[in-house]
Amino acid sequence: MSEAPPEQPREHRDAVALLADAAARARSGAGGLVLLRGATGTGRTTVLESAAQDAAAHGMRVLRARCAPADTTVPFSAVLQLLNRLPDFAPPDALPRGSERETGTWLRRLLHEHADTAPLLLAVDDVHLADAPSYRWLVETARNVDLSALPILLAVAERSQYDIDPPAPGFSHTLSPALLHTHTLAPLTAQSAAALVRAEFPGAPGPWVADCVRAAGGSPLLLRALLDDLGGPVDRPVVPETSAALYPGGYPAAVSWWLDSAGPGTTEVARALAALDEGWERGGGVLGRPAEDLGGLLAELAGADPARVAGWLTAMTGLGLLRPDPRGRPRYAHPLLRDAVLTGVPVARRRAAHRAAAEAMLHRGAPTETVARQLLLSDPVDDLWASSVLQDGASLALRDDRPDDAVAYLRRALDEPLHDTRRQRLLTELGSLEVAGRTSSAGIPRLTEALRLPGTPQDRVRAALALGTALAGRGKTRAAVEVLRTVDEELAGHPDLAGTLQSASALLSDQDQTVRREVYRRISDTAEHTPELVGPATRALLVRYAATAGLTSAAEAMQRVRTLLAEPADPLTEPFLVGTAAAIAQWADELDEAERLVERGLAGQRPGLLHPMHQALLNTRADIAAARGAYGRLPSEPPLLPVTGPSNEHAHTLIALVECDRRAEARRLADGFDLHEAPDSWELNRFLYARGVQRAADGDRAAALHDFLECGRRQSARDVVSPVVTPWRTAAAECLLALGDPREALQLAEEELRLAREWGTPRTVGRALRTLATVTGGRRGRELAEEAVRLLRDAPAATEPELVAALIAQGRLLTAAGESARARECLREAAERAERLGALRLRTLAGDALREGGARRPTLVRTGSGSLTGSELRIAQLAADGRTNTEIAGLLHLARRTVETHLTSTYKKLGIRRRGELREALGAGGATAAG
Repeated sequence: MSEAPPEQPREHRDAVALLADAAARARSGAGGLVLLRGATGTGRTTVLESAAQDAAAHGMRVLRARCAPADTTVPFSAVLQLLNRLPDFAPPDALPRGSERETGTWLRRLLHEHADTAPLLLAVDDVHLADAPSYRWLVETARNVDLSALPILLAVAERSQYDIDPPAPGFSHTLSPALLHTHTLAPLTAQSAAALVRAEFPGAPGPWVADCVRAAGGSPLLLRALLDDLGGPVDRPVVPETSAALYPGGYPAAVSWWLDSAGPGTTEVARALAALDEGWERGGGVLGRPAEDLGGLLAELAGADPARVAGWLTAMTGLGLLRPDPRGRPRYAHPLLRDAVLTGVPVARRRAAHRAAAEAMLHRGAPTETVARQLLLSDPVDDLWASSVLQDGASLALRDDRPDDAVAYLRRALDEPLHDTRRQRLLTELGSLEVAGRTSSAGIPRLTEALRLPGTPQDRVRAALALGTALAGRGKTRAAVEVLRTVDEELAGHPDLAGTLQSASALLSDQDQTVRREVYRRISDTAEHTPELVGPATRALLVRYAATAGLTSAAEAMQRVRTLLAEPADPLTEPFLVGTAAAIAQWADELDEAERLVERGLAGQRPGLLHPMHQALLNTRADIAAARGAYGRLPSEPPLLPVTGPSNEHAHTLIALVECDRRAEARRLADGFDLHEAPDSWELNRFLYARGVQRAADGDRAAALHDFLECGRRQSARDVVSPVVTPWRTAAAECLLALGDPREALQLAEEELRLAREWGTPRTVGRALRTLATVTGGRRGRELAEEAVRLLRDAPAATEPELVAALIAQGRLLTAAGESARARECLREAAERAERLGALRLRTLAGDALREGGARRPTLVRTGSGSLTGSELRIAQLAADGRTNTEIAGLLHLARRTVETHLTSTYKKLGIRRRGELREALGAGGATAAG
């Protein structure tokens, strides 16, 4: 149980004590004057009321007056409020007629008479609002009456706050400091405010309390009003950010009172700052020196004195109503406070303020996005500079990977006047982003409109590429190709652009086997009869087609694409050439070259435009990671299921889950699609293969065989017969063998080996040899397995997963032949390599084969990134990022020798020799020790 909170905040206790002491002296016959000062809402009235209650409890007669602007026209209104509390006081019309001095003297004499009967406390609140005669009477009384010889305590509360409009001299202006005691109330500290919140809501969570404290801005007035509005059980984790969510609305009323008390000049500056603050939710800085430049900007917007505005910003920050953000900008302490400042300001006026702010910022050289964020909240400017700023802001947002912000800027830019050419480009970019973000249905209509607008041939091609990509992504492959063909027919005399559209058609047609055959037939006819119309990128796609159709070797394909890469290419065509070359290099086991080409292709993409090759490059990157067995570099969680069916990423994720022995997750992903509803595409075929792998790992060989054969049927219908894409024959052969059909298994395995030898890469040939060895068995099987292992050992490291599988197959065949020693050697090596890869399924298969051969399952030293200690992992990650041993030692406060020792251990666990291999080894994921 927490302690009971204090009756008043700590910031009020000194003032209450001062007034209590002064009241005690007055009761003993030695009165005086206490001036209580403070900003609006700091609790002057509360303190004065507390002092009055205490005085009354000790036998003093309390005379109260609370001044208000409405009373300023009534002479002596405040004094009459005081004296009306005296017994037998005559009504106001009984005041003697005469000069102000004569009336004042009469009132003072009346006061003295009553002081003789009981000590008096004259409590005057908001004295700065008193009518002029009362104000002068109070000052005159303090100056000329010896209060120290009378039982009278004059306690005066006065607003003291920095405003834009300089205030009149204060109550103590003409008084000697010896005549009065002055106390200035401080704003609430965070601790005091939190204590008050917890007193009202004892069970409130910490973040909610902190939000209340921020929204109060150090003001007891605002805090009390907010807590009243939030009365009842705390059922929300944060304080609302808009006044509309509060009831009965005491908080916005209190903020309005604060603004009214500050005057029109301060109100204008406060609202101008609130309007700017609205545009800073996720924007950049204001100018080079935030506080100074902001003061000048606010002064310009509000028509105020810059020096006074700068002083006001400092004063409000000191009170707690403003807080500097990480960029040094003074901002409202909480969005609710900002919203309350703007409450009651008409929408049109607010939008006009944002426009004025944007224009002023532009002239002051503010960052582009800072100006653009103000334009988001303004009405159309009807000037070309606005659309330029918004489009530049979109480019900056895309550079920083903030596509949602870019979309907002471009949508707003459409409201400004634009020439058709600029509108066409803007619609292309906006539609691309909307399609990519999948949060709006407007993307394809915008791209369609962009294609209808006039533009340069290059811009029309970009719009066509974007629209075609969007349509194909929605499963409308034929419509996508027709769009590209229509634009191609309109661009006679532009062979480079025609080549770009040809390449895009070929790439997008992969989503539909019928369209694919038609497109490649057309391109092949063109290449045969008018080869000059077929550019390097389209020729590269024909090489790619030949590779998948089993019509060329890897060496020949790589020679042809390298020759094509050396030719000059149009900037619009180059992505197709580079991306196609990357895919062929990946199939050819030239993985390092493939990675370089992928990065080159992605670097050349314009981030705001849909392009057919962008996803193709990402797919090739995933293919490379899978070929390396780098399962840790594939998605750790299954991607979201798209509307159009499974993707290549889903297929790779599914296989990675299987290889990492996360079978339950793999099963959920595999079962998450109704493949009968999925549109025909090469990605569906890839997923069928992956699901077959998952089903086979789960022991459902019949279902796996169905998936592999269906994948093969679909691939063959697309003229994709080479095993470089999906080695369905070897997978089906293993299922057939397990199901007792060795004859058909042998046919498939032999056909796979024939096609693999035509392509000629160690990965495909080694896989086919291993499967044929398993199906064949006996001495011939052992020879084939040995050939597979020998081939894969001499191949690049990219074949490591296939080498592990080949070693397991060889070990099983040797075990069956009674060669136990050699078998154990193969299987132990397979287990060690699988563990380094993080391939738990292969690791388990190797262990099972050892046990079946009569050997104990190996208890290996934990390896892989999962085996690293926390210190080893931290050091390895820093080293992988390029830090030297000395830098790592300094960052982690370790001896350099300690760093070296940890790295040596890390290299051993990861099975690597050099620092340069760290990044890939860490990305490959760790294995769990098998016992």
